[in-house]
Amino acid sequence: MTAPEDSQLGKATPYVDQYDASLLYPIPRSPKRQEIGLSIKEGATLPFMGADLWTAYELGWLNARGKPQVAIAHVTVPCETPNIIESKSFKLYLNSYNNTKFSDEAEVLARLRADLGAAVWRDSGRTGTVGVKLIAPERFDQEPIHELDGLSLDRLEVECTHYTPAPELLNAAFDEQPVSEVLTSNLLKSNCLVTGQPDWASVQIAYSGPQIDQAGLLQYLVSFRNHNEFHEQCVERIYMDLWTRCKPAKLTVYARYTRRGGLDINPWRTSHPQALPANVRTARQ
Repeated sequence: MTAPEDSQLGKATPYVDQYDASLLYPIPRSPKRQEIGLSIKEGATLPFMGADLWTAYELGWLNARGKPQVAIAHVTVPCETPNIIESKSFKLYLNSYNNTKFSDEAEVLARLRADLGAAVWRDSGRTGTVGVKLIAPERFDQEPIHELDGLSLDRLEVECTHYTPAPELLNAAFDEQPVSEVLTSNLLKSNCLVTGQPDWASVQIAYSGPQIDQAGLLQYLVSFRNHNEFHEQCVERIYMDLWTRCKPAKLTVYARYTRRGGLDINPWRTSHPQALPANVRTARQ
């Protein structure tokens, strides 16, 4: 099975401008999930549901007459898929559309759905799809910018001394009345698992249950600052630390990471059924 260190991350790569689905590089979710205490046995139930919401800003192809076309793509990958797609491979794959002729937008959409679905379900013995929506140029000005709703933790003046994940900073008021809160921060930063390059994000935490100590939560989020892990893995680690240490009745963790290589990745994990958040970018994205 594929491993992060064997991907094209951090390596010189040729620019392929003719369609090539083999450029997609899936990475299993299971090793990192096992690391945070999740069972990877067949049929095991995850303690969350959700999806990874991707936005591809650099998508172009040629129409049947050779005229360039462009679009923005919104891609939704269910968290139940056994693999994530390594982001540089996703960029290289999208680049392979650049000088490839397609009959129309519908053909591009179908190709994206088929290839991405095959990659995220590869070697699992199962099949599935991913959601793909294309935004044409005439609709670009309908793409909004909006910050995550909630009470900002960044208003708090706290001393920060931990820069690798410190779940011991999390605590909650178990002997008081439960609350429902939506909290946000723009101070989440982690690093790429392979290259060590910085990844910047805003995060939203919505929960019901024992009130989480906000100062400790902010310090905990800051503690990811020097941590090397992919976006999806960081969000699942945050979710599981909150779930096990603060014991909420309901929990949702949503992070929007700034784009790299024309792609942003926005993992969303929740304990209970609800509609997916709208894939709306923040100002930093």
